[in-house]
Parts: sequence; structure tokens; C-alpha cells
Amino acid sequence: MPYAQVQDLKLYYEEFGVGEPILFLHSHFSRGLLAFSSQILPFQGKYRCIFPDFRGHGRTQCDDLTWDSRRIAQDMADFLDALGIPSAHLFGYSCGAWVGFYLAAGHPEKVRSLVTVGGGAYPRPEGADSFLPDALLREGKARFIQEIASRHADAHRGDWKTYLEQTVADWKAHPSLTDGEWRAITCPAFCINGEHDSFGTCAELKAKLPQAKTYEVKGSGHRPHFVTEQAKELNAMILEFLAGLETE
Repeated sequence: MPYAQVQDLKLYYEEFGVGEPILFLHSHFSRGLLAFSSQILPFQGKYRCIFPDFRGHGRTQCDDLTWDSRRIAQDMADFLDALGIPSAHLFGYSCGAWVGFYLAAGHPEKVRSLVTVGGGAYPRPEGADSFLPDALLREGKARFIQEIASRHADAHRGDWKTYLEQTVADWKAHPSLTDGEWRAITCPAFCINGEHDSFGTCAELKAKLPQAKTYEVKGSGHRPHFVTEQAKELNAMILEFLAGLETE
């Protein structure tokens, strides 16, 4: 299985296709391939698609179980260096969008373009505490706990409670970019949000990223790029956006 040594991480990733690299940045509770299963086949025909598991997630291994979106962004910069990739397109979903913002602000030379789905411009902590371990146990959410424990077993080595505590803390605190950091994001950007997404809007991201193309997906919520929602339409739009960059 493919691993890269990145700082203190044994970072797990998978990749498909050849061409310009796209780094896919997954969401909370998820891992690389799971968050982008609807993008693998459509994108691999033209691009080198790279799907890492973040610090604390999936099969990535580390002794330190603490993480947040800003720290993961630095991991991703170092991961690109480890693969010998000077710059890449980014495709971030949910907290992966936040990672993309931090990476594009802190390492603009590494970011060719940025596509986000379900991103926001500021933290929205509402509902996060219901995913703390005690709350899940109290509500009898045994199936969800079992899924999380299995999905991230290599990363948290059975300590699913710490994983959930880290996730909730990140959810409540991020994204938290300064005005200067937002201004530092100068790459081409395409921000997509569902009409009913409670985690962010196209309008707020357009205010922070005036150069961004935006698209609101009518009737959709937080994950419009999933196969059960509007993946075919959005894949075509994103591929068109990326193709347009080749002529600039």
C-alpha cells in the first residue's frame, strides 16, 4: 500500500491517472477515497488524482493523535514536497476546503487552483457538541461509533474518543483565516455550495475571494458532489473550470 513519510507521519494515500496533479482534501469523519468516490473515474482520465488520508484519519499513522485543519494544511504542503510535486490543483470538501484555504494562503506557490465544495468563511459550531463521545453514547449512537472506530482504526489505534474530540474542536474553531490570509489566496478558485448547506454560502466566499467563480447547487445540502446527489453535473463543471486554466 502507498505511504509517504511526512514529518512524524506515515501518511497513507492512493492515486489514479496521469497528468497535472489534483490533491483531493477530504472532510471531517471521512478519508480520501470515501469523500471523493464519485470523482475518481471522471477525473483520472486527464489528471493525476491523489487522495491522502489526513493526520488522525483513515490509515495514516502517527504517535501524536492531535490535529486541526491548519496543521493538516502544513502536512499537505510537506506531502507535496515528499512526492516531488512543486504545485497542484486542490479539491477540498467541507473541512478539506478549510485545509485548502490555509494551504493556498500559506503556500501560494504550491497551489495551481482551488476548488471547494461545502466550504465556509468562518466557524459554525452549532451542532458540533452532539458528536462528542459522551453525547453519542448518551443518545445510543452505537452504529455511528462503530463506523468511526473502524474507518479510522489505523490512525487512532482504538482511541475513537480522542478522534471525535479532535473533530469537534476543529469543527468549532475553523476556518479562522485573518483578512491578510484571505488576501494571500490569489489562485483561480471555484467555490460550490448547496442551497441548503448550513456550513457556508457562495456569497460569503465570494466576499473573501473576489476572483472566485461560485455556483450554488439548487435543492442540495452539504455534499452535492456525492453520487446520490448531483455528481455528474458538478464533475462536468469542475473539469470545465480546470480545462479553462490550461489556456490562460
